[in-house]
Amino acid sequence: MPEVKLILDLKSVGINDIPLVGGKNASLGEMIQKLSTLGIRIPGGFVITIEAYNQFIAHNQLDEKIRHLINDIDHEQVESLRRCGLSIRQLIRNSPFPKELSQQIIQAYYDLSNKYAQESTDVAVRSSATAEDLPNASFAGQQETYLNVRGPAALMDAVRNCFASLFTDRAISYRTTFGFDHFKVGLSVCIQKMVRSDLGSSGVAFSLDTESGFQHVVVINGAYGLGEMVVQGSVSPDEFIVFKPTLKKGYAAILEKKIGAKDQMMVYGDNPDERVKVIPVDKTMQNQFCLDEQQILQLAAWVCIIEEYYSALRGHWCPMDVEWAIDGLSQQLFILQARPETIHSRKDNHILAEYKLSDAAGSQKPILKGIAVGNKIGSGPVNIMYSLDKRIGEHFEFKKGSVLVTDMTDPDWEPVMKQASAIITNKGGRTCHAAIVARELGVPAIVGCGNATEVLSDNMEVTVSCAGGEEGAVYKGKLDFHLIETNINNIPAVNTTILFNVAAPSQAFHIANLPGKGVGLAREEFIINNYIQAHPLALLRHTTLGDEALSAKINQLIKGFDNGETFFIEKLSYGIGKIAAAFYPAPVIVRFSDFKTNEYYNLLGGKYFEPKEENPMLGWRGASRYYSESYKEAFGMECKAVKKVREQMGLSNVIVMIPFCRTIEELFAVYRVMEEYGLKRGSNGMQVYLMAEIPSNIILAHEFAKHIDGFSIGSNDLTQLVLGLDRDSSLVASIYNERNLAVKEMIIRLIEAAKKANIKVGICGQGPSDFPDFAQFLVEQGIDSLSITPDSFLKTNEAIYKIERDSRKQSAAANIK
Repeated sequence: MPEVKLILDLKSVGINDIPLVGGKNASLGEMIQKLSTLGIRIPGGFVITIEAYNQFIAHNQLDEKIRHLINDIDHEQVESLRRCGLSIRQLIRNSPFPKELSQQIIQAYYDLSNKYAQESTDVAVRSSATAEDLPNASFAGQQETYLNVRGPAALMDAVRNCFASLFTDRAISYRTTFGFDHFKVGLSVCIQKMVRSDLGSSGVAFSLDTESGFQHVVVINGAYGLGEMVVQGSVSPDEFIVFKPTLKKGYAAILEKKIGAKDQMMVYGDNPDERVKVIPVDKTMQNQFCLDEQQILQLAAWVCIIEEYYSALRGHWCPMDVEWAIDGLSQQLFILQARPETIHSRKDNHILAEYKLSDAAGSQKPILKGIAVGNKIGSGPVNIMYSLDKRIGEHFEFKKGSVLVTDMTDPDWEPVMKQASAIITNKGGRTCHAAIVARELGVPAIVGCGNATEVLSDNMEVTVSCAGGEEGAVYKGKLDFHLIETNINNIPAVNTTILFNVAAPSQAFHIANLPGKGVGLAREEFIINNYIQAHPLALLRHTTLGDEALSAKINQLIKGFDNGETFFIEKLSYGIGKIAAAFYPAPVIVRFSDFKTNEYYNLLGGKYFEPKEENPMLGWRGASRYYSESYKEAFGMECKAVKKVREQMGLSNVIVMIPFCRTIEELFAVYRVMEEYGLKRGSNGMQVYLMAEIPSNIILAHEFAKHIDGFSIGSNDLTQLVLGLDRDSSLVASIYNERNLAVKEMIIRLIEAAKKANIKVGICGQGPSDFPDFAQFLVEQGIDSLSITPDSFLKTNEAIYKIERDSRKQSAAANIK
């Protein structure tokens, strides 16, 4: 029988060696063997095998002692788990290595040091269990990693501590929860050359959107220094989102860049007793992104390569969770580990689960906001814990069903987290270990709130909602909510094209799972109001206004960007890009901004640039602003943002739409300004639609049709202008009705004109979403598409299905006659 080796070179192991070296090490070795030829860099090192761990346990006769302690655990009592876990770890830490094993580890360490021309090199000591990083269980953060270990004595202590970490409280609890046998799991250790990210940056990346499961993006979280700060959730990291399909075509497909606080970083310690330490980050660095554009794109490309390799290896889509680092000395990117993602890859994507607060509850103002983890809603009494050691008397304090509120959680908290109805933390990002564990346990969590432990108090009843997209909200009291589950396979197919009205980019990836065929209306106003928050001209000219307070606010707003113009263009392009990517390559119609003067006035700095109008609804809005010398420069930034989305991100499915265009002459004037800023109808296939919402658009539809690619009926404004009423006035609200015969007559005329001109015509007003009979009228008139709000999709689709079915029956009956 061949002798089983205790030490192996990392590059000699592969994915088939999980029983010998554990999941993490097998994956690292596999990537070194198969992906290094594609340019992916992985630090070299050596592996202490599972057999070495088994010899260590046998040498010290620990097996029966550990079994006895494990069997005594009361898994309903967290304190019982903690006592037994600590006892097992102490047994292992106090045990000596077999002499031969000790000698082999030290010799391998010196051989590694020699490769780098060092007597004693700095290494990372990483645990790798046989039941770790499997496609059906992540075990993320269950075992320990020790950074900046130098010298044989420190190395042997770190290896022994890794062995002990097979029995951390969280690892014992996790294996129990997911049904893994404690005694069929072994531990291997990887000793890897350190990447000097203490002088650079590091973090994690996922090859899907971690909240919606959207498959076509890479989500990157990063901060300065060693990666443990991001992984543990100790800092609020920068976040970057990259669109995979156009990245692979060579486009700079960055859909979003969000700057994080990054107020702390982990670096090397000053002496052997202090391997690492945490220091504050300089304010200037905090206000800059930790990765430049080239590094973002390179990392995203590597993550795509890793995902494609493992998907081919397993014979099915295998999204990946990747840890990365930038070496501050060489400025080179390294991959530190890669494991299968285990949440969304196991979900049934055919089931659409929607959690919704009741209408009364949804109208309440949240008392706290943060980053949503998952899409669920939970409620209960607040239980604030500052550490796992906080107790009352001899009893562990946390009460099952409470809302856990703390500064931050890490995987050690897993036994508590699974008893919580919801989790709220001050710190952390959506790819930290705590977020991963919360998703895996199915517990709604809101991380990175900033001051949750100050705003909330013990025993306060709260409702934690992650149902609103990327932003989670905490409400006072126990609010009513309900769950709607729909099997997408059971939704009947219809011939009429159904598009969506998408307000928030943060919702786009979630909506993309619905069987719609694109976006009929994406409003720039929502992106400007929520993501930019300042008047575009104020961003350009705030330094000339003599308002120091305003300048200070804008400078804070645009941190991480070169100036106000860059900020506006980038932010708007990210919002448009996320919506366009969610539905790519289906058409996405983006309407240029259509704020009224009173709405622009309310934006930061708006009072310096907006006139007061008696009736803003009929005043300086839409097309009339774009060619005005007073606003043209601001509209130019909108054009530049669209150009960036189409040409740099590669999202050529974006169609632009001009709102509130009163005359043909106005249309030509807008086209001239668009061309001045790089947008030309027909160039690179760019289409331009007209929002048909003014009677002149209908009356002169045959003329407008010669110069556009499609109409989209804005039934809200069309109704008020046909009926001559102000839709914002409660005094005439009872008259407002898009189903009025006069409005219908205008719509019939427009559809006929569009058909005659052979161009597309759709509708994006609220009417079809609210009234199935109005949708029926539009379908009967032969409209090309209906664009509706996502929450009305099911009822609208059902109504259209019945209309089309009845029409087919009538046609069949007529043919028989």
